[in-house]
Amino acid sequence: MQLKYKIVTLSVLPLIVSVLFICVLVFAQSQKLEEDQAKLIESSILAAKQAELKNYIELASSLIAPLYDSGKNDEATKNQALDILARANFGVDGYFFVYTREGKNLMHPRQSSLVGKDLLGMTDKNGFPVIRALLESAQHGDGFQRYAWEKPSTGQVTEKLSYVVMLDQWGWMLGTGIYIDDVEVATKKSREEVASGVLTTVLAISSFALIAVLVVFAGGLMLNFTEHRLADRKLCALNQRIVNLQEEERSRVSRELHDGISQQLVSIKFQFELACLELQNGQGSGLENLRSGTARLGDAIGEIRRISHDLRPSLLDTLGLSPAIDQLVAEFEQRTGILAHYERGIGEPINDKNISVTLFRIIQEALANIERHSRASTVIISLLDAKDAIALRIEDNGVGFDPGLMDKSQGIGLRNIRERVDHHLGSFTVSSSPGSTEIIVEIPIQRA
Repeated sequence: MQLKYKIVTLSVLPLIVSVLFICVLVFAQSQKLEEDQAKLIESSILAAKQAELKNYIELASSLIAPLYDSGKNDEATKNQALDILARANFGVDGYFFVYTREGKNLMHPRQSSLVGKDLLGMTDKNGFPVIRALLESAQHGDGFQRYAWEKPSTGQVTEKLSYVVMLDQWGWMLGTGIYIDDVEVATKKSREEVASGVLTTVLAISSFALIAVLVVFAGGLMLNFTEHRLADRKLCALNQRIVNLQEEERSRVSRELHDGISQQLVSIKFQFELACLELQNGQGSGLENLRSGTARLGDAIGEIRRISHDLRPSLLDTLGLSPAIDQLVAEFEQRTGILAHYERGIGEPINDKNISVTLFRIIQEALANIERHSRASTVIISLLDAKDAIALRIEDNGVGFDPGLMDKSQGIGLRNIRERVDHHLGSFTVSSSPGSTEIIVEIPIQRA
């Protein structure tokens, strides 16, 4: 695919994805609205039916009140009350039922086959223990219970809402119920109305999205071309910075070789030539010059090792980060006379070599800044374990500086530290005042 087509695709694709996301969100919200509305309708209808059931139970209680309040507990009185309740029907499917505390059915006008049976373990089609739940609701709950039961007028098992109370004097549970299949019809109608409205909304969104795609097409294309050019400029600037850093490092190594090693070697060469002439002429000072030149040659070899160590310390590859830092701190202290203390608080070696190199270079860069600018007498370096990260803290008691310099050209060392930390998605903070400068770095790591 050609670049221009890729750019066009990238211009329009986010809008299409956004529209699809909006449609999905509309559907999701509509489902929630549909469910909330259905629950609201259902709760309203059930509240009305609960009030109706309470009225029916109060009516039934008033019918048998003369017998119940008489204080009689004989079978004749109870049978008379059962006859009254059996005849007290309301509507086609409305009736009362009576059970004992033990779950035995005493009266059921619509299902006489249940009378006299122990139904405590009876369950509905869903496995719900109906009679046990009704007894618990009457004794300890609000008296209301939902379950599946056969509807007398249709013979079909449907949802039923019952209300029961306890007649403690006789040990009875008196109850009645209403079939609530009409609730399902009302909620279904509500859901259909919401779904129809959602479909209309989605069609409207799709129409506007089609128009928006055409409008955004040209603008998105030009925007992507602009961003592409900007990215090219940033890439060129980054490449130029890399080249500049390489040139700076080469210049530093070149200066050290020219000003240090080169001059030492030339001086040693002259001293060896002088020693050769003196030895040829039989002068005893030639041997002394030869020994002096050899000693100076050893110093030159040490300087070469120092430069090599600055470029890449061998201890970092062989023994790890902490020994390399120990050597770096010791050499810094010996070279500058600044008291340096390294506190190691990590419990296990860092397996990621890139992180080890980054931490080492950060310490190296910070010590170089301290040596050049701080006029400090003490440096404290701490490497500690943090939660899923390595925390590095470098503190000195120098003259301090303005932290805003790291956003300017003269803060190259600090900017280099920040770029190294950003590469590992870490955090970098610096605070400075006269007598105290602190650098804190946290680099996330993956632990085994």
